[in-house]
Amino acid sequence: MPEKRTLERAREAKREGKSSTSQAGEFVREEMHHIREGKHGARSTKQAIAIGLSKARRAGVKLGAPPASAKTRTRESARSASRAGRRQRKSSPKRSRATLRALKREPRAAAGHRALARQARQSARRRGPAARKAAARKAVQTKGPEGRRRAAQKAAATRKAA
Repeated sequence: MPEKRTLERAREAKREGKSSTSQAGEFVREEMHHIREGKHGARSTKQAIAIGLSKARRAGVKLGAPPASAKTRTRESARSASRAGRRQRKSSPKRSRATLRALKREPRAAAGHRALARQARQSARRRGPAARKAAARKAVQTKGPEGRRRAAQKAAATRKAA
């Protein structure tokens, strides 16, 4: 069950007219915090993100289907989570406990800053240069003057180090 704060942030994003992926981002963020706190773990960053997306679907966020390249099991799981989001029913305590126990045995490194950065770079590389440029342009627009100044300083420091 997602935290109240996460649900509220996701609802706020929806009210602001943000995309469903932005709403789902709140759940992924919560998941990363949980892993870092040691509430449970994940084998990979991809798995951690998948858990967050599943939570989002169950909370009623209207996310698209996984890509055609995804495993059949993944697609079925996403479909089932979306269905669960449409009906409100108490989850089985036995199943919840089993899931939590299994996740507690997983490592914590999947939610580390380096692991997240690696995952972000990998997925950006898969999208291609045009999409990366568009994302960078959008980021600049939404950053604001203070954010732009900080980004410029960071870029200058990176250039100096290289």
